[in-house]
Order: sequence, then structure tokens, then C-alpha cells
Amino acid sequence: MASVQMDLEEDVAEVLLTQEQIATRVAELGAQISQDYAGKDLMLICILKGANIFLADLVRQITIPVAYDFVAVSSYGADTKSSGVVRILKDLDESVESKHVLVVEDIVDTGLTLRLSYLLENLRSRRAASVKVCTLLDKPVRRRVDVPVDYFGFKVEDQFVVGYGLDYQGKYRSLPYIGVLKPEIYGGG
Repeated sequence: MASVQMDLEEDVAEVLLTQEQIATRVAELGAQISQDYAGKDLMLICILKGANIFLADLVRQITIPVAYDFVAVSSYGADTKSSGVVRILKDLDESVESKHVLVVEDIVDTGLTLRLSYLLENLRSRRAASVKVCTLLDKPVRRRVDVPVDYFGFKVEDQFVVGYGLDYQGKYRSLPYIGVLKPEIYGGG
């Protein structure tokens, strides 16, 4: 297993955010969310698969009662750019009606904006009390559609990043940090 991790790390050009930086920021986000949603019926909706590691760490930093559920929405396929077609691959198990919903995403950029916009509208149509977004990474330089990001961990430049749940073709999710993938790996160089 250690050699597999080392092989993956060889594909990373640089570590953008360390494990420690991520942990510190997730703790700050948890404290802010706890304060903002005190006394409210909060449900976190994790967008699979990329945000599951972020959700696991975030929910442990939230000090108020919280429920969570998972949804899988795709607009990528195996490519690095959005296909433009949104599909719900796994719907929620619980109702969001009258609950304050916080959608937990791994990264918001142009490619994910389409599926995120679709999901936000879908949740609003299910009569959630409120719907907001918490993302680990915000890449506003690529934004073409205005998607409100209410909580974010870090703003990042237009680089292809992996690790801490983010992947390329199903790999690199297990890296404990956020790294920039070498362009030759994904055909960007």
C-alpha cells in the first residue's frame, strides 16, 4: 500500500495545501457553521465522491446537532472538463423539507458549477428552509455562472488539483494533502 501512495505522489508537481493547513481551516469552518446554525435543524448534503473526506472531517468539527446525507451528481464522466449533461446518480435518502441545508462540495469551479447549480435548484424545489454551499476549494477564476459560495476553505488558482478526496480518473483521492497534478498526467502539458 505504501508503494502505491508513493507512486501517486510522483504524479504531483507540488503540494498546494498541507494536511495541517487543511485541518486548521476545516476546524475554523466547523466553528463558523456551528455558530451560524445554532438552534437550527441543519442537514449537510455531501456531493459524492470527492467531498466525502471533507465532510467526515467537517462534521467532527461542528459542535451542534447535525444530520447528513449523500448525493451523487455527475457532469464529468472520465474527463477533466464538464460534459454539460447533469445526472443524479444517487439521490438523498432523507427529506430536506423545512431543514437548513448546507451542500458540502470538494471544489467549485466552472466544471462543477453546472452540477452544483442544478443541485441547489433541486434542493430548493424540495422546500428546504434554506440552501447554502460549503466548499473546500473555490476556484473563482474559472467561474462563468454565478454560484453563491457561502463557506470556503481556500481559494485556488486555475490548476488541476488532486488529493483529500479530489481525483483524476478515480485516483489520488487518498492523498492527505491537496497537490497540483503534473500536466503530462492529464494531458494538459
